[in-house]
Amino acid sequence: MNERKSIGAHVVGIVTVLCWGGTFINTKYLILGGLQPQEIFLLRFLIAYACIWFISPKRLFSNTWKDEALMALLGITGGSLYFLAENMAVGISYVTNVSFIVCTAPLLTTCMAIAMVKSVKADPRLIAGSLIALAGVGVVIFNGHFVLHLNPLGDLLALAAAVAWAIYSLLMKRASARYGAVFITRKVFFYGLLTILPVFVFKPWTFPLGDFLRLDIWTNLLFLGFVASFVCFVLWSWVIRKIGAMKASNYIYLNPVTTVIAGALFLNEPMTLMAYIGSALILFGVYIANQAKGI
Repeated sequence: MNERKSIGAHVVGIVTVLCWGGTFINTKYLILGGLQPQEIFLLRFLIAYACIWFISPKRLFSNTWKDEALMALLGITGGSLYFLAENMAVGISYVTNVSFIVCTAPLLTTCMAIAMVKSVKADPRLIAGSLIALAGVGVVIFNGHFVLHLNPLGDLLALAAAVAWAIYSLLMKRASARYGAVFITRKVFFYGLLTILPVFVFKPWTFPLGDFLRLDIWTNLLFLGFVASFVCFVLWSWVIRKIGAMKASNYIYLNPVTTVIAGALFLNEPMTLMAYIGSALILFGVYIANQAKGI
């Protein structure tokens, strides 16, 4: 029974990450439609928070103020800081750079866990699998043409997003041992919303309210808010609780696979031989990494 639950958690983790990989297309449509990165984040988390409020427990606070601070950190690292840094990086740097750097989050999670968690050992399969998957990400994103255009500020913001997600994954493992997935996710949405508000002091709202009647705007926002945030964040919290932060994080390497497929389907961007090779490397690397013991 436990083995079946573990397999189920892996499947849910894969589906969740594949869903996240497609959100690049939704975000791109919204930006082209006139929404700013911080506006998109605020709206998707507002939708997600409204949805989760109806199913979340009645309790408002964590057991201790220390745990409440942990929830706030989750909201910052997995919410406002991660999404704002990533979206700003895309705005001032090359998308290929940002995509590659953000996908180092699983490797950063592994390194942090080895350094800070005594029970986690540097298993050769974990390191080898992570590096193989990372190489696959590079092949998919750069499409066989490895030309890295350095943009210090943009690339540092992308790295900040990757570090934020790595910290989020490790903190989530600690939180999920004490609280349910729904309660944690509601907290992440709340503190994510709370900590994004100061950004509007420097970048005021500009999107016309009348444009929310446009089909392309509200359908993409609905997908980002309900599916990619509400549903996927709840599932991701549950997955981390079942299989651990490092195994779950390795599935982040699958993000570019979905992005490439979605690009081919919705943006008429052709799938190339290098995309297939890179996708195969990612899948193989994730499989090897998940064979490691003690993660």
